Amino acid sequence: MFDTGAGPGPRREPRLTAVPDAGAATPEALLHRTALGEDAAFAALYDLMAPRVYGLCVRVLRDPAQAEEVAQEVLVEVWRTATRFDEHRGSAGAWITTIAHRRAVDRVRSAQAAGDRERRAAASSTETEYDSVVEAATSRLEHRQVRRCLKTLTELQRQAVTLAYYGGHTYRQVATLLEAAVPTVKTRIRDGLAKLRDCLEVAR
Repeated sequence: MFDTGAGPGPRREPRLTAVPDAGAATPEALLHRTALGEDAAFAALYDLMAPRVYGLCVRVLRDPAQAEEVAQEVLVEVWRTATRFDEHRGSAGAWITTIAHRRAVDRVRSAQAAGDRERRAAASSTETEYDSVVEAATSRLEHRQVRRCLKTLTELQRQAVTLAYYGGHTYRQVATLLEAAVPTVKTRIRDGLAKLRDCLEVAR
């Protein structure tokens, strides 16, 4: 409608008063307006889609705190990439939830990768344990003492320790040579080194 500004005083030019668009509240319309830089449109889109995005993230991550963080990242990405939305390829809701699902899955994979790195680091630390123990021992003690203490080990412990340290073999190679499982070899070496260390401490 037009406001003619009727009333006392000079006559004013007609002013167009905006009439709300019935479709302006749809996700598609809000997303298009967001792409045009309308902050108010993004705020409305945020309020409309945030619960749906958060719910999806919770289902994938099973962690409310992480889900909230990822949901925020998703909606920021929506704001930044709104111009990429193509309504001919699907609805705005589907486009946004696709981004949310991808982000949530990426977070799960990232957490799994971090856990794998920690486990590999722990395994590496365990595998090099025998080196640090025996090298420290041989640097402080006579070779004769080491040989004497090796005799206090069981046959299986002595074979495993000897092959690993003096033979320079890896756990897997020792397991092959002794025809034993790798976990069994690790146990033999760990127990043998503990006993060897105790013997050498006494001999000092």
